[in-house]
Amino acid sequence: MEAARAFLEQGGTVTEAARRSGFGSDETLRRAFVAAYGVPPSVYQRRFRTTGVR
Repeated sequence: MEAARAFLEQGGTVTEAARRSGFGSDETLRRAFVAAYGVPPSVYQRRFRTTGVR
């Protein structure tokens, strides 16, 4: 879960986050993400993505 979260914060796609962090599908990641953080990965990403702008 932490790997997926970090990847999303860096701007990766939900599909890539699921694949790289060992989830079988986007839907599996989405369900686990909602259970852990209370929001879907796409919503989390919009709120917390780093833009690289300082």
